[in-house]
Amino acid sequence: MIPAAGLGQRMGTEVPKQYLPLRGRVVLEHTVERFASHPRIAGVVVAIAPQDASWDHLPCARAAKVRRAEGGAERCHSVLNALKRLAETAAPGDWVLVHDAARPCLRKKDIDRMLDTLASHPVGGILAVPVRDTMKRGGAGNEITATVDRKNLWHALTPQMFHLGMLTQAIEQALAKGVIVTDEAQAIELAGHQPVLVEGHADNIKITHPKDLKLADIYLRLQEEEGECA
Repeated sequence: MIPAAGLGQRMGTEVPKQYLPLRGRVVLEHTVERFASHPRIAGVVVAIAPQDASWDHLPCARAAKVRRAEGGAERCHSVLNALKRLAETAAPGDWVLVHDAARPCLRKKDIDRMLDTLASHPVGGILAVPVRDTMKRGGAGNEITATVDRKNLWHALTPQMFHLGMLTQAIEQALAKGVIVTDEAQAIELAGHQPVLVEGHADNIKITHPKDLKLADIYLRLQEEEGECA
């Protein structure tokens, strides 16, 4: 499922980032296609803001595999709404992959790696890449307070893959405690479980700032040349 109800305010544009143009389509179309075209994915639920007037005009909104759920105030609310929509046809033990709408450069081989790696795992896991740079901890005035050992540190990416019932319960429990989780793994961790880190590709970037859109264009072009877009 894909939470796509955000406004993308850090982009500094009037149009939410998921609807910005990218290689002849909008960002969200690229993202949805990564899953809708994948032979091992049964269906896609996209969480859309109630006031969103753009989604229904996209060709992917009418695809056979794609359904809509109502977006919420925060990412976790959108995910929970989409999980409940999925529960209408899926079983609690079924796997769900949650992916950021603004990550259009996900590779098919990374989806396959997650499905193969986590197929028999009792909890699930997330796509991630190891930290390669020297890490610094900053203080209130941006002064360096410590150099952090990068060993065993990872950049969390999406998709994040968990069982439908377990993830739904974990998010509900977090919200009941007043915790607004920033990703699905955090909710699973708070519930006492340990998700697995599955190494992916660093070109699976999240479009957050205008320069990211140009970088995504480059990555998609290179993937097209390599035949690895989907």
